[in-house]
Amino acid sequence: MEDAMKEQMRELEESHLRPDVRTTTEKLDEQLADDFLEFGSSGYPIRKEDCMTGDLDVDDLSLLNFEVRMLASDIVLTTYIIRNRTKDRNTLRSSIWKHMDGRWQLYFHQGTVTPLDLSDSTTHSHLRP
Repeated sequence: MEDAMKEQMRELEESHLRPDVRTTTEKLDEQLADDFLEFGSSGYPIRKEDCMTGDLDVDDLSLLNFEVRMLASDIVLTTYIIRNRTKDRNTLRSSIWKHMDGRWQLYFHQGTVTPLDLSDSTTHSHLRP
């Protein structure tokens, strides 16, 4: 994977976590594909229109173990761990990004709460694709 592509995708994922993006309808509208679908860590499906209400959590998050896989020339899979210090939990995350209308848009996302201990170095190696 090209370092530039990995960095670009990481920046997109990190931007989606920022409060200024999560609370701004215009930014969310640009970043999320019209047919966006998420299976949230809550277990509920979430669509783009659900995100546009401005009710997204704004927690203290850090992104770890970021990896990228090209699935096609215009489709990318990202995987990573989110450490949520606000809720004191970790989630495994995966996103599918599609290059549409001249930009990368978030097409699918899934978050799964995990009991994995992030201080254990073997945890990190097991999560690599």
